[in-house]
Order: sequence, then C-alpha cells, then structure tokens
Amino acid sequence: MVLSVVIPCYNEEPNLDDLFTRLITVLDQLHLTYEIICVDDGSRDHTLKRLIEYHHSNPMIKVVNFSRNFGKEIALTAGIEYAKGDAVIPIDADLQDPPELIQDLILKWQDGYDVVYCKRRSRQGETWLKQKTAGAFYRIISKMTPVPIPRDTGDFRLMDRRVVEALKLLPERHRFMKGLFSWVGFKQIAIEYDRPPRSKGETKWNYWQLWNFALDGITSFSSLPLKVWSYIGLLISLLAFIYATFLILRTLILGIDVPGYASIMVVTLFLGGVQLVSLGVIGEYLSRVHDEVKRRPLYIVRDCYGFEKDTHKN
Repeated sequence: MVLSVVIPCYNEEPNLDDLFTRLITVLDQLHLTYEIICVDDGSRDHTLKRLIEYHHSNPMIKVVNFSRNFGKEIALTAGIEYAKGDAVIPIDADLQDPPELIQDLILKWQDGYDVVYCKRRSRQGETWLKQKTAGAFYRIISKMTPVPIPRDTGDFRLMDRRVVEALKLLPERHRFMKGLFSWVGFKQIAIEYDRPPRSKGETKWNYWQLWNFALDGITSFSSLPLKVWSYIGLLISLLAFIYATFLILRTLILGIDVPGYASIMVVTLFLGGVQLVSLGVIGEYLSRVHDEVKRRPLYIVRDCYGFEKDTHKN
C-alpha cells in the first residue's frame, strides 16, 4: 500500500457523493496503490449506511465505525492507526480540503520531505469573528509553547510512514493533533492554498467547542498558564509590601487615619478574583491529569468494513 487517505466523518451524508467523486478521480490519476479509510464518528444521519454502500462498490474504501461519538481528533487518530500506506493524508469530508492538492503533496514527499502540510492563504466562507479568533489563537500558542506550530494550518497534510509510527507512540487522551504533528518533528514543508467554503451542510464546531479545543491545545503544549501565577503572586506581594510600607510611614508622620470601607472591599474582591482564576487554571490541568491516569481507551470500534481480522483496534 503506497497511499492511505484518512477521512473522519460525522453527519457528512450530503458531502459523500461529491467527496468520493473528486477524491477517487484524483487518486486514480496518480497510478498508485491506495486505500481510503473513513472513520464514522457516531453519525446520527445516514453517513454510515452510505459509507458501507461505497465500500461494497469500491473495496479500496474502508470503514471504521465507532460505538459513539468520540470527537474529530480521536477519529483522526483512529484512521491514522488503521492506515497501512507508506504515506498518510488526513482530509476533511466537507471538501474544504481540496483533493486536487494531493498530487502536489506527493510531489513534495517524493522530493524527500517527511511532512507536507497545507497552509491556508485565505479562509472563505468563515465569519470575520472566527477568522480573527483563529488568528489570535495561533499567535498566542506560538508564544506560549516551544513547539513551532504553523499558523493557519489544519489537519490536511501528507505524512511519511516514519512520522505515522512516531505519532502512534503518543498515548495522550486530550489530543491536539496540529500540535502533535509538529511535536514529532521530521523534515517538514508547507504549500499554500485558498481554503474554499463547505460544500454542503453546516460546521459541527460552535464557539464553545472551539474554546475548549483551544484550551486543549494550550494545556497540552504549554505549562506557562501554571507558571505565570507564581509571578503574579510575587508581583501582588511586592505591591502589598510597598503599600504597607507607605501606610506605616504615613501613620508615623501624619498620625492615625481611618481606613475606608470601599478600598478594603476592592482589594479583597481583587485578590479573591485572582485566587479563583488561578484555581481555575490549576483545575484545567488537573482535569486533564485525571483523564490521563484513568487510562481508558481512546475509542471503541463497533465494527469495521474492508480490514483484515487481525487489524489493530484500540
């Protein structure tokens, strides 16, 4: 097997016809042996039924069916673990990742690069707010982590088998795949493209999910949010010491002054807020430690179509 294409699917029934038409046309033109691994992430529409029909009509299309919805990052992980190709390409089912770029990815791979990732030159069909928040996230995480995570880059990329085997060694539960792709290293290069809007259907990501996704990325690749509270506490203590010194000197010079109730309440509420925020940050990290130590499997597969019986299942 030369090439494996991994497609996480969640309620993508409207996009499947166009997806497979364009994808198979591109793959057939490459004259390479390939497989298409579709991971159904607990879809509630007829996505699984359509995937099975496509598998029966084309054995190169293989299906992994989860027992429930585990999330896109886990579905992507499962597809990578099931892939057998010398090169693996994750791609979205909504056609925002143009299959026609696969040929360019393979050419760069043949030039000797281990990872060829696609960098978005523009993001069509997305709101102004989503584009700005995405840009802010990439700027923030690039300053907080020593791992160089490319900006405006999704999961659409080609990975050599050596990279895939390295990724399979990473067992963490909260998986920020963009960060993991960068963390493993290897020889990487980018190609730019204009990302089109979704072909059909609606995005599965709302702003709350994107917020949690951003937290996963930051907590997975940076301990700065934990460390910063030591410096904030030190700064507040220094300011309190300076203010206490000022009060002592003023009392010695001018006599006793009756303190104001408002100023005491402001200081009390401010310090209480700082403490609660710091506890919240600690809680975010602690909850992830709690998930890790339970050692539950990343996903549970209900059934598979197109794989040998000894295929690995997590």
